[in-house]
Amino acid sequence: MEARKIRKTFIEFFQSKQHHYVPSSPIVVKNDPTLMFTNAGMNQFKDFFLGNEVPKFTRTANSQKCLRVSGKHNDLEEVGVDTYHHTMFEMLGNWSFGDYFKKEAIEWAWELLTSVYGLPKDRLYVSVFGGDTGDQLDKDTEAFEIWKGIVPEERILFGSKKDNFWEMGDTGPCGPCSEIHIDLRTDEERIRENGYDLVNNDHPQVIEIWNLVFMQYNRLADGSLKELPAKHVDTGMGFERLVRAIQQKSSNYDTDIFMPFIQELEKKSGKAYGGNEKTDIAMRVIVDHIRAIAFTIADGQLPSNNKAGYVIRRILRRAVRYGYTFLDFQKPFLFELMPLLSQNFGDIFPEVAQQEDFISKVIMEEEASFLRTLDNGLKKLEQIKEEMGKTGRTVIEGKVAFELYDTFGFPLDLTSLIARENGLSVDESAFASEMEIQKNRSRAAAEQETGDWIMVNEDEAVEFVGYDYLQSQSRIIKYRQIKDKKGDRYQLVLDRTPFYAESGGQVGDKGWLQSDAERIQVLDTKKENDLIVHFVDRLPSDFKVVFAAQVNEQKRRLSMNNHSATHLLHAALKQVLGDHVQQKGSLVNEEMLRFDFSHFAKMTEEEIENVEQIVNAKIRENIALGEQRNVPIEEAKKQGATALFGEKYGDFVRVITFDKNFSVELCGGTHVPATGNIGLFKIVSEGSISAGVRRIEAITAKAAEDYINGQLQLIREIQEILKNPRDLKKSLEALLQERNVLKKEIEGLHLKEAASLKNGLMGKAQLVNGVNLIIEQVKLPSADALKKLAFELKHEVADVLAVLAADIEGKPQIAVVISEELVASKGLDAGNTVRELAKSIQGGGGGQPFFATAGGKNLSGLPDVIAKAQVLFGSQS
Repeated sequence: MEARKIRKTFIEFFQSKQHHYVPSSPIVVKNDPTLMFTNAGMNQFKDFFLGNEVPKFTRTANSQKCLRVSGKHNDLEEVGVDTYHHTMFEMLGNWSFGDYFKKEAIEWAWELLTSVYGLPKDRLYVSVFGGDTGDQLDKDTEAFEIWKGIVPEERILFGSKKDNFWEMGDTGPCGPCSEIHIDLRTDEERIRENGYDLVNNDHPQVIEIWNLVFMQYNRLADGSLKELPAKHVDTGMGFERLVRAIQQKSSNYDTDIFMPFIQELEKKSGKAYGGNEKTDIAMRVIVDHIRAIAFTIADGQLPSNNKAGYVIRRILRRAVRYGYTFLDFQKPFLFELMPLLSQNFGDIFPEVAQQEDFISKVIMEEEASFLRTLDNGLKKLEQIKEEMGKTGRTVIEGKVAFELYDTFGFPLDLTSLIARENGLSVDESAFASEMEIQKNRSRAAAEQETGDWIMVNEDEAVEFVGYDYLQSQSRIIKYRQIKDKKGDRYQLVLDRTPFYAESGGQVGDKGWLQSDAERIQVLDTKKENDLIVHFVDRLPSDFKVVFAAQVNEQKRRLSMNNHSATHLLHAALKQVLGDHVQQKGSLVNEEMLRFDFSHFAKMTEEEIENVEQIVNAKIRENIALGEQRNVPIEEAKKQGATALFGEKYGDFVRVITFDKNFSVELCGGTHVPATGNIGLFKIVSEGSISAGVRRIEAITAKAAEDYINGQLQLIREIQEILKNPRDLKKSLEALLQERNVLKKEIEGLHLKEAASLKNGLMGKAQLVNGVNLIIEQVKLPSADALKKLAFELKHEVADVLAVLAADIEGKPQIAVVISEELVASKGLDAGNTVRELAKSIQGGGGGQPFFATAGGKNLSGLPDVIAKAQVLFGSQS
């Protein structure tokens, strides 16, 4: 059975059991501070388990894109080395939200695996939770009894908390689980050793394929367990492992999920899969990682140097390193796998096919950039080896190995491999210490201690009224304390709130809660999943009173101006640049707007001007806001509403329209009642932020007026400086022309001075052991002048070795130049020499054997440079 058919069969099976099919949520998590990536199928349903939201369907099923490379679930280093770990994987799952429980979940799982997929019953084992004294939990006898009616008792294991109690993280929904394992060994192997003894013992052929989690508890911050409002079922079956079992393969990578990609790599590299362990691992790493990279970019997360973007960059660089080292790929290659990825996964995850060209270009640019970095790292490693050869050391310091890892992306195993090939080793314990120091720094920077929610009033659904009102009468439902680098703060949840919670690029509202007795500042408003959370610096004295919740009106209105302007900007960009433009991120606050979009060329001044003109024309039209709430998603799409990649939309959406022929978008943000409120729109910058993504920063209303008035004031001041000329432009052009003439005259004087200096230096050359030594301290106007002087000496003086210690506008520089003949005959090296001399000016440098330079901080060290050079080369002072 093909992988596509296996996935389709799973979905259709649960649809026949009255489950509603739900598309995969984005792989990048938003509005959940506990997660960076979706790591399990249940993530998008977390609020249902906690009782914060009522599900529209009590039974659902889907195939969820998951990524496990950070936090508790970190499998990155195993990926490719073994045959069953992955970074990105699909999680097939079925859920019950307070509907059916253990009996149905177990019976349906067995029916699907054995009756529908036809997996042999005698190869399947099941495990149930064996209890835990620490959490005061008994054995899951209920699940055990259900399984006993289906499989022989000798195929049922009681598992530990580690294996059979599922938790998403340190806090959150959790519960006992029942796992189904399959023994894929040969019949001969099964006769020799009972599969029962290999379950949960990391045997590569005895693997878990399905985990049935019975969500009963919520893990609180203090470690205790609290019963959930209702009992739920959350199952997760690794699609890749299931396909392997059904297709009877010994490795996930031997299935038709991955083999087309491996075959493509075989063609590109000329190396056969299955012939060499190192090249096999490299191919597995690449075909795994390309999915993680592409799916994450498709969901809106670009590679970068921080947070989620850094994780993706690490995965991409790991794939490139393996291809470079073991498959001899010296040029970008990953991006060439995108058509195959789109072809194989575009049906179930259409966002990949729709953005194939964009994703390819982003990956190609990232690959090219890293290959340059990798090349620089190899040169750095060559330099390290050369220096060690001179000192006789054979162990690369941990700090040096960590610099190669941190700066150049070299993993420890690659540095160790190159070291071994050259008879060297790496201080791995010191490297580990450096790594731990960095991790501790990162943990300290990100550390936040979050307390448990404390209920103070009856738990009710939170009502957001902020689209219509800036004030409401509200009660506090619950609160909790948080501690981070900002100090102690508190979070409140209100039953009704006018405060907009940060999402969709728009920042959260600020304001205050007012009662007869006190006024509490609301510092920020954010979403935690679908819960609106208000940040305050102190708690009220009385939780039972009704508060007037008041939004800061001025801040909200300015933010609304900028948010509505982003919609006009998006539409204008499509009009000017083309339909390929897609929003890739935004920031909207009371001061400015920032809009990121897909486009592979710098915008011209004319294009920027056209976009501004279109937006301002729409502002002057004073187009009334068209707002539709609770529109069925399919109806919104028929209206032509623009949806953003990476956003999770429900079955009902909000549609924002400014002229149905111009701007129609799905959006949950706040907007002006008519475009005229925006007043004025002005772009202040346009530039690249990553491969294929441009960024526009703009301002509106009074900020735009102030900006333009500031520019006019600057022009007036320039006019005054130039004595109010009739034609300002002509006056400036004349001034620049005069400056260029004077600059050329100065350059001419410098050349004469340099020629005189050169002649003087040539006259001071000393012949020592067949070398014409020139060792002098000089004063020059620029580094270019120093380089020019050094090369002229080299060309005009035979067998020259010149050391020039230069004062360049108060900054010390050194140049060492040596005739090629001396480099060859006497083994002299300008790079080594300049590095030694640079210590006297507290600097460093390098270069080639015949020419090298160095800069430093200590100008007073120049005489020491001269003295040291004279000692090194036997000059007579």
